[in-house]
Amino acid sequence: MTDLLNSIYPWIKALHIMAVLAWMAGLFYLPRLYVYHAERAVVGSELDQTFQVMEEKLLRVIMNPAMIVAWIAGLIMIGLGAFDWGSVWAWVKLLSVIGMTGAHGWMAARRKEFAQGQNTRTGRTYRLFNEVPTVLMVLIVIAVIVRPF
Repeated sequence: MTDLLNSIYPWIKALHIMAVLAWMAGLFYLPRLYVYHAERAVVGSELDQTFQVMEEKLLRVIMNPAMIVAWIAGLIMIGLGAFDWGSVWAWVKLLSVIGMTGAHGWMAARRKEFAQGQNTRTGRTYRLFNEVPTVLMVLIVIAVIVRPF
C-alpha cells in the first residue's frame, strides 16, 4: 500500500499544480473583465451581454472546476501526509487558500450582480481587488517553497 501511495503522490501533486494554475489564471482575469464591464458597458447593451457571457463561462467552465480539483487534490495530499501541522507554513498556506476561495466567492457574487444589471462598483474597485489573488499567491508560494516560518 505504501508503494501505491508513493507512486500516486507525484500525480496528485501534478494535478494540484495544474488546477491551481488554471484557477489562478481565472482569478487574475475575471476582475479585469469586471473593470472593462463596469467602465465601458451600458446595462442591456450588446457589450454588456458579451461581457456577461465571457464572465459566466470563465467562472463556470474554468474557475469553478479548477478550484474544486485544486481543493480535492490538496486534501488528498494532506491525507497522504504532505502537511506538517506543527509548522507555521502549513497554516499560512491553508489560511491563504481559504482566503483565495473567499475571493473566488466574492467574484462569483459580483458576476450575479452584473447579470442582474445591479453592479454598483467602479472599475477602480475591481482594479484594487485584482491585487488580492496576487498577494495570496505570493504568500502561498513563499510559505510552501521557502518555508520562512
